Amino acid sequence: KMVSGLPPAVLSLKQYLQRQKVLGIYRTMLRTIRQVPDQADRKYLRDWARQEFKRNKNASDQVRSPAFTMSILITA
Repeated sequence: KMVSGLPPAVLSLKQYLQRQKVLGIYRTMLRTIRQVPDQADRKYLRDWARQEFKRNKNASDQVRSPAFTMSILITA
């Protein structure tokens, strides 16, 4: 069985649009984090963002952790 980073099934239009939005937020967060001057702070923030997105990978629109929701509100 081949493993890839792509979803196993075809996404609905709503799911596709939501996925694109989330990926855009993730990219924006990483770009913003790159501007943090201190290398240790950048690493901490990058690791935190990755961990939160991975942790919420399968979350629906209704169920998200408070930290993840706050991060989206901050970057929106």
